[in-house]
Order: sequence, then structure tokens, then C-alpha cells
Amino acid sequence: MSRGRASSFEMMSVDGSSRGSSRGGGGGAAASHAAGYGIRLAVMAALVVAGCAVLSVQGAGPAHAQIQFGGFGDSPFERDFGDVKFLDAYFGKFEEKIEVEAGDSNVPFTVVFANIGTQDITGIRGQLSLPFGFEASGGSGNLLVRADSDSNSMAGEVFSLTFFVDVGDNIEIGQYPAAVKVDYSRLRESGVRTAYADFDFSITGDTVVNIKAVDPFLTSLRSNEVVIQISNDGTAPLAGVEVVATNTQTESASAESTTNVENVILFESSWDLGQIEPKSSVTITTTVYVPHSLRGETLRIPVEVSYYNPHGDQVAVSRIVDFYVKGLIDLAVFDVGVIEISDKPMIIGEIINEGNEDGLFGFVSITPVGDSNIKPSSQFLDELEVDAPVPFNVLVEFADGEPRYGEHEIRIDVRYKDSVRDEHLLTHYATVYIPEPPPPEPGPFDVDSDAFAAFGAGGDLALSPVMMIIVAAAAVVIAVIVVAAARRRRSDE
Repeated sequence: MSRGRASSFEMMSVDGSSRGSSRGGGGGAAASHAAGYGIRLAVMAALVVAGCAVLSVQGAGPAHAQIQFGGFGDSPFERDFGDVKFLDAYFGKFEEKIEVEAGDSNVPFTVVFANIGTQDITGIRGQLSLPFGFEASGGSGNLLVRADSDSNSMAGEVFSLTFFVDVGDNIEIGQYPAAVKVDYSRLRESGVRTAYADFDFSITGDTVVNIKAVDPFLTSLRSNEVVIQISNDGTAPLAGVEVVATNTQTESASAESTTNVENVILFESSWDLGQIEPKSSVTITTTVYVPHSLRGETLRIPVEVSYYNPHGDQVAVSRIVDFYVKGLIDLAVFDVGVIEISDKPMIIGEIINEGNEDGLFGFVSITPVGDSNIKPSSQFLDELEVDAPVPFNVLVEFADGEPRYGEHEIRIDVRYKDSVRDEHLLTHYATVYIPEPPPPEPGPFDVDSDAFAAFGAGGDLALSPVMMIIVAAAAVVIAVIVVAAARRRRSDE
């Protein structure tokens, strides 16, 4: 009994009850009272120390709020998890990730949480601690970024906080550690609760897709080999790149059609390019037939490029590749020959344009080939009209002054420009025959040199009929003069 009474006392004395002392001995009561007093002093001292610690944390400035990363994800915040669970963190708005690279400023950084508690929460505020090289937007130099939520979060729902951050110029692509603190209150409950999370986020780099035609000119009425260059001008790779070109007209709600490829034939229209590294490009090749109706117009081919960005999201971008359609100039040289004008040989021929556009500033040149000694020469033709033969004639002169008759190998070059003033050359090889001119006919006073040679050798002098008439007439005149002179002498005697 006494033992039972002593235990009851001891229990009573711990609670500080004076009634215990009346039932026990005098010495035991004093000891129990002293023990209870000591316990109460210890509890009060612990409360004072905890309050000082809280005040010191709340009074610390921003310089002391920076997170110190140095070991296995240690956080500067106290570990007192509540109803909020960290889900994800990325650059961009909620459910809209964006690509970020060094030097970007005022970039949204979103941290996503879930309310896994049983009650709705409100008054949500966040503090984001980032490593060196990142700071709060506005150039304040503060590594601690703050954000508030303007709505409540119902139990079981997802909510987010968006912070605005400046990325330093020396930040490299990769992963970086960070920490976040969330203060919130439960509905219908006073006081503030706090949740903490450590996580890693990524600087992904930026992807920039550009498309252009290597040669932006096409020719109508002809199949054209088209080379298109796909470039990644950003700092992040493009993965799983696929390209599709269509000849289907598309329209937007705010503008009329921007393409005119209804009658264009694309022989190849899709390509699988794999990965395109930053600051590099690849080319694709296709064959395009352009009808006559697009001559002189700009052909706009829509191209869609789909790829996976650094976040792993598939992205599709649409671009327009522009080409200028030139007319077709299709020349041919025919009927090449030689004629004589005023006993001088001339090389002649004709040029016909079987295309749908006139050739401009035409020239034709004759150049000897092989052992031909014809002097090179040229002639200006001006326009080479469609379906209208253009004749040319070039005087034949010999380079060394000594004519050489017979066959000559020549090259005929036709130079001209198209509508965009690009120069073109048509080359045609031909063989022409230059005949030897006939000997000149003798004149009325010409004497055959062979006749003089025969006369000098004792033979008869062969005269032309005209010469014989002249000689006979001279003889008659001489005879008349002699007879007249003889009669005059006789009359004088």
C-alpha cells in the first residue's frame, strides 16, 4: 500500500499538485516539488531559445538568404514539409516551356507544385534561390527571387509560381541546382505553413530554324533541280528532323493565300534528316516542274519542319521558300554556210529561239578550230525573239593574210542575257567550205602573156579579136595618112 501511495504521489508531484504532499512524508514532498520546478524551468528555457532562433532567421537580410550549395542537395531552409509537393521546374509559363540561352533577360521561370493535403490553401508565396550567374529580373543582383500566386489551390489540384530571372552572359548549357520555399495558409485556419524543395533545372540553349533556296531561280517549261538548305542557327541541337514540302494551297483566316503552287509538280516532297547540330545546316534536293503560266512570277513553296527541342517536345515550324521563275530561252543554230558578196566570202546562218522568252543583247562570234586560219570575228544581233529566226553573216578574213580555200572547222558562239541579266552561252560547231575564186576575165587591152612568150621565141603573136580590130584600124589610118602625104608632094612639084 505504502508503495502504491508513493507512486501516486510521485505522479502527482510531477504535475505540481500540492495535494500530493499532504498524503506523503514531509521529506518526499519537498523532493517532488523541487523536481517539478526544475522541469518547468527547462521547458521555458527551450521555448526562449527557439524564439530567438526564429527571430534571427526572420531578421536576416537578403545577403544571408542565398542558398549555399555544397553537399548532397543540402537546403538552407528548415525541413518541415507540409501539404505542398514539388513537381517540376522549367523556363516558361505554366505548361508552356521555352528555350533559354546565355544573356536572356526577364525570362519567366515556373515551379509547379501539387496540393496533396486534404484542405484548400491560400496566400501562396514563393522564394527561389538560384546559383551565381542568375539573378532576379531587373538587374538588382539579388539571387533570391520572389513570386506570389493570385489564386487559391484546392485540395488535390496543381498550382504554380512564376519567377522572372536574368540569365548571365557566361552561363553555359547544362543543369544547375536551385531551391524553393513556399509559404501558404490553410483555409479556415490561422497561421502560415511552409514547404521546401531542392531541384535541378536546365539551360537548354535555343533552336533557330532557317530555310532558304541555294539557287532561287527556276525556269518555266522545264524540270528544275532544286536545292533547299535547312539551317540550325541556334545553340541547341534539332533532333528527329523531318521536312515536308507541299504543293497544296493554304489559306489563313487573316490573309489571302501566300502560295501559288497549285500547278507545280514536286517529284520529291518529304525527307528524314535526323539531327542537325547547332550552327550547322543540311540540304535537301527535289525536282520541280514549273508551267508556262508562272513565267516572270515568284513561286512560293510551303515547307514544314518538325523536330524535337531540348525539352523533348515535338515542334513544327512552317516556312515559305521563294523562287523566281524565269522564261525559257531555247536557242538553236542552223543553215550554216558560205556565200560570196562582191567576190568576198561570208559565213552565214540563222538562230531560232524555241522558248517562251526573248534573249537580250545577243552576239554571235566565229572562232577557227584546228588548223583553220580564219580570223575570229563577231556580230551584234540585239534581241533573239521567240519563234523568229535571226540571220547572221560574218565576213571571212584570214589571219596571216594568205587565203586558204577549202574546208574549215569553226566554232559559233552565241552569247545572250535573260530577263534577270544573267549571261548564257550557246556553242555550235560546224564545217564550212570556202571556194577558190575564179580567174579574172581579160580586158580589151589585155595581152596573153603566153602569146608574148611565144612571139619572143619566133612564133606567132596571138592577139585577141578586139586587139586585131584595133590593129587593122590603125593600119588603115596609117595607110590613109601615107597616101595623103604622097599626093601633097606631087602637087607641090
